[in-house]
Amino acid sequence: MVGRLASRVAGTHPLAGTYVADRLATDMVSATAQASMLVTESTRLPAPAAAAVEVVSRMEWVERNVAAFGHLLEPAEKRIAERLEAQGRMGSLAAGLAHQVVSAETGLLLGFLSRRVLGQYELVLPTGDRGDTVAYVGVNLLDMERRHQFRPSEFRLWVALHEMTHRAQFVGVGWMADYFLSLVQKLVAQAVPEPGRLSRIIGEILDARSADGPLIDERGLMGLLASPEQKETLDEVQALMSLLEGHGHVVMDRIGAETFAGHARMSQVLKTRRNDPKTQLLFRLTGLEMKIRQYEMGERFVLDVERHAGWEALDTAWDGPDALPTLDEIEHPRRWLRRVA
Repeated sequence: MVGRLASRVAGTHPLAGTYVADRLATDMVSATAQASMLVTESTRLPAPAAAAVEVVSRMEWVERNVAAFGHLLEPAEKRIAERLEAQGRMGSLAAGLAHQVVSAETGLLLGFLSRRVLGQYELVLPTGDRGDTVAYVGVNLLDMERRHQFRPSEFRLWVALHEMTHRAQFVGVGWMADYFLSLVQKLVAQAVPEPGRLSRIIGEILDARSADGPLIDERGLMGLLASPEQKETLDEVQALMSLLEGHGHVVMDRIGAETFAGHARMSQVLKTRRNDPKTQLLFRLTGLEMKIRQYEMGERFVLDVERHAGWEALDTAWDGPDALPTLDEIEHPRRWLRRVA
């Protein structure tokens, strides 16, 4: 079901399978290698050897993510299914229905994202093994550079800069990959049926209404359904990803401004695309609004730290998990500076 729904939403593109797409695959290998060198120079984070580079179709991107998510979520799905089935026939029906609903939501979401994503650093491979691969969705890159008349050599290198910054964060900071995966595993371990969940959710909705707050915040439906301990873990994840995304975006823009004549327009187009009001409802429901906030909060954090303590002060964040900013410190950078000083 996931693949079928995703395929309908992802659609096709006239450039798929053409010689232009084939040529792009060769160009992205050299662009990624060049980006890796520029990122290492800017961040001083070592990135040994070269990342594997693949240019994929929209459906290949969907399939890779479905497989990777499946490996990560398999323990939780098995545990939940066992608990529901232990409740008898109704529990078995509930488990089956839940699986269909999740499959439908996943297919629709990945299909939508497959039309927008440009590149993705893959820390976890579809096999479930630790990865070191960057995948680019070829037709999306070609569509963007043609629609906005970007210079291909500049746009391709610019996109590669962001993915290579993420690679430097996970490869150049020795503990980062294990820490990130530990947060994912923590969220998965916390995904168990919660007694009284419906009553808790109704109470939280009523509290939000009385306080004139949003019924669904930027964490989306996942945040609404999450248990209190899951929400704590989600905050840890958001703090980490805000730092990584903000750092990646600043590095990408900084190198771009120094290297490309067309950088300012590329940056503006990407920010406008990210904040497209036509997709805001979907972003809020699915929790993608949290992703958008990660870019914005993280960029403000990085620039504020640099303004008050210099670019090198950010290196302190790579000392270990205890040195990472909390979500509160992401919003108040000087609190982080005082703590790690």
